[in-house]
Amino acid sequence: MSMPCLKYANTPQLPGATMLLALSGWMDGGLVSTGTVKYLMRGRDLLKVADILPGGFYLENFPGSMDIAAIFRPNVKYEGGLVTAFETIENVFYADPRENVAFFIGKEPNNNWSDFSDSIYDVAGKLGVKRLIFIGSFGGNVPHTRQPRIVGSVSHRSMLEQLDHFALIPSDYEGPGSFASQLLWMAPRHNIEMLSLAVEIPGYLKGANPASIEAVIKRLSRMLKFGVDLDQLRKASTDWEHKVSKEISKDKELAQTVRELEEQYDKELIETTELE
Repeated sequence: MSMPCLKYANTPQLPGATMLLALSGWMDGGLVSTGTVKYLMRGRDLLKVADILPGGFYLENFPGSMDIAAIFRPNVKYEGGLVTAFETIENVFYADPRENVAFFIGKEPNNNWSDFSDSIYDVAGKLGVKRLIFIGSFGGNVPHTRQPRIVGSVSHRSMLEQLDHFALIPSDYEGPGSFASQLLWMAPRHNIEMLSLAVEIPGYLKGANPASIEAVIKRLSRMLKFGVDLDQLRKASTDWEHKVSKEISKDKELAQTVRELEEQYDKELIETTELE
């Protein structure tokens, strides 16, 4: 029996398929999670599969100051006294039957993680999906002038060798968990494998990070064995790096911090190479 919060549109059969997951929220720094999956969805003949209805999963208000409450309230827009926009939360599944791949783009839930998780696994089961891959990010010490590091986590011990095969750094994180951690923990109970990729982004920057999106898409294209046209993204990454470097050069203190991060990054890379 399907979850009551699920609204199905189509259920194509994708035997043994992979589903790519993106969630806005805590692990979408640099828009790496949503940006990566949206880029991989471009140019495909996609079939809408289902929606997770938002009711009960999100806080719409929170007691406290206006600054705190504004984080949870939906955005609205008025023009000349007329309400012209009201933000709605969307959690949507898509499928590309031709390539035997599925996609999910949504928002990390505030409440009832178990039902939200079960909804994702319900859709995956109906489609025949056997592997989930979540893409996320975290703020770290990588400078914007260097290749971002990608940390991997898996749901099954038998998958650990994939981390080494695809040059992913095994996660040793301990602390507050994300919804992706919930999905990883629950995957074995649904007989589905799951891999989580977390891309390190510069902690001193805000906004979209096309370089990190490019880095994870390159890794995913190798893992999933399908070609991706990266020309536009590669140009965006180069332009982004030049723009960021130009702005940082105007701030002597920040420029010095970046140089120190570059030296630290290069030293760690040399040490790692020597160990290999």
